[in-house]
Amino acid sequence: MADKKNVDESLHDEIVIAKAKDFWTKFSKPIMIASAVVIIGVGGWYVYQNFFKKPKEEKAVEAMFKAEEYFRMDSVNLALNGDGQYDGFLKIISKYGGTDAAELANYYAGSCYIKLNENEKAIKYLKKFSTGSKSVQARAYKLIGDAYADMGKNSDALSYYKKAGRHFEKDETNSAEYLYYAAYLADRVMKDSKEAIALYKEIKEKFPKSNQASDADKYLAQLGVYNVN
Repeated sequence: MADKKNVDESLHDEIVIAKAKDFWTKFSKPIMIASAVVIIGVGGWYVYQNFFKKPKEEKAVEAMFKAEEYFRMDSVNLALNGDGQYDGFLKIISKYGGTDAAELANYYAGSCYIKLNENEKAIKYLKKFSTGSKSVQARAYKLIGDAYADMGKNSDALSYYKKAGRHFEKDETNSAEYLYYAAYLADRVMKDSKEAIALYKEIKEKFPKSNQASDADKYLAQLGVYNVN
């Protein structure tokens, strides 16, 4: 019985080995190709990150320094276009696309065009901007709302003011302010009392301790709505 068991086990092992050899014969080339692709991909990613993206990001950050300084000085044209020696935000966007600095430059460029009253350009750059910082993103939405409002595109302005006010509600001060812009626009400019009432109530419900909540009572009363808790 022992000999038969040993023979069976030996036969089983030979079958397993044969199957393994057959599998490798059939699929060795695809496996090697797939492995090479993975290795090349990982290596390429590492090279890109460390020898292309990182140096590009560092150069973009250095370029941003002077443009941001001009922005703080309210030298809007120099901030946008540079001074001949240092790049402005527009050149940084085109020169260092794909970097975090160029992404931020979109926000700055949009803000500059707001100050220059070039609202279509402001909207163009602010819509390109995206960030994981919710407070800054909410601010960008608010600026888009401002640009649309200045152009008389009230429905678009209302949409972006609401978007700004609801994007990061933990920032109660700014969120209440952005929603208030939406409510006031609906109330006093668009004459949409239904929308205005809903927004004033939203401010009171979400941000009861804000200054805007106190003002909301007054405007709700003017719209015939009283005793809103």
